[in-house]
Amino acid sequence: MTTNPQDRLRLVGRDEPAAASAGPLSWVMHVDDSDSPRDVIDALGLAPYLSGEQPHARSADLSHVKPDAPLCPEGARVLRTSEDGGTRTLLASGDGWTLRSLRRSGGDAMLHVCAVSEELAREVIAACSENATAAPEVDDSQVSMGFWHAGSRGPNRRERTITAAGWAEIAGNYATGVAAAMRQLMSLRPGDVSARLLLLHGPPGTGKTSALRALAREWSDWCQVDCVLDPEALFADTGYLMEVAIGVDTYDEEKRRWRLLVLEDCDELIRGSAKESTGQGLSRLLNLTDGMLGQGRDVLVAITTNENLSRLHPAVIRPGRCLAQLEVGRLSHPEAVAWLDRELGDRPRPAVGPDGMTLAELIEARDDHARIQALPPAPVVGGYL
Repeated sequence: MTTNPQDRLRLVGRDEPAAASAGPLSWVMHVDDSDSPRDVIDALGLAPYLSGEQPHARSADLSHVKPDAPLCPEGARVLRTSEDGGTRTLLASGDGWTLRSLRRSGGDAMLHVCAVSEELAREVIAACSENATAAPEVDDSQVSMGFWHAGSRGPNRRERTITAAGWAEIAGNYATGVAAAMRQLMSLRPGDVSARLLLLHGPPGTGKTSALRALAREWSDWCQVDCVLDPEALFADTGYLMEVAIGVDTYDEEKRRWRLLVLEDCDELIRGSAKESTGQGLSRLLNLTDGMLGQGRDVLVAITTNENLSRLHPAVIRPGRCLAQLEVGRLSHPEAVAWLDRELGDRPRPAVGPDGMTLAELIEARDDHARIQALPPAPVVGGYL
């Protein structure tokens, strides 16, 4: 249902800010049927900050939040609550402060506080965070990965725990030369970084994504891996690009880590015709890796593509730009036979063609996955037209 301006609810607040010299500040909120209860909570939570009544704001992101954590100081007055799609939003207030807390079903939470003083804002954040999180269980196969996407409220990053095999477990899934190069890449440490771009190219189903998951695990002690789900939007929107380039930072140099941005299937961005097809996308990518934008940022970029090396833009593969350039291809006939011997033992195995097999084909043969399919009948030869 659409609404006209007469159907809208108009909320107007006008207060004198703390500094009289700043003059009065007005704020207006229009609410219609496209807004959600969370939108209303967001607006009401910002009202004391906009008016100047509570001019100091502070935010915090929490991970591994306990299910029973209140995320609200004891004795606070709860003004609004909202639950929608596994997300619970709360608006509360106390003496000189206002709190908005957002808890997601995955165990993440965001806290936003505005208060009459910076010290009070910090105290409220600390009270909400105290004993609110639990240390994650140690599991070497689990690694934290961030996921970026452009949402209706701007760039959004969600952190999730994924399962990743160690390199030693999957090294046999790659051709000998590729495995040797990847082993060298997995062993790198911050002092070994000499360039900012990692390029993995080759046919689909050869294990490029599996290699990047293993890399996230092997580098987990010094590098945070983030996957950009919409790379075409990233390089089309300078605001989005700046947000991702700046990242989730910390002022504590001892805790600061490198970041690896993973861009999968970016064929159009880095092929030879990229300048014509994507406009400034290629230039912004190169600027992020070794241009002005990348200066002072400990950021690496990993790109996967199905394009052949000869079709990639020369600016991408020029000497000195790539920390690693790996062509991940099919296992040769002898390597595929050896893989099947190792994985299948005495079980029957498919015939291996002279061109070998991809990793996806080998895994399908090993696991004996039955494909559900419906194919059109074969054409009748010699029939009437």
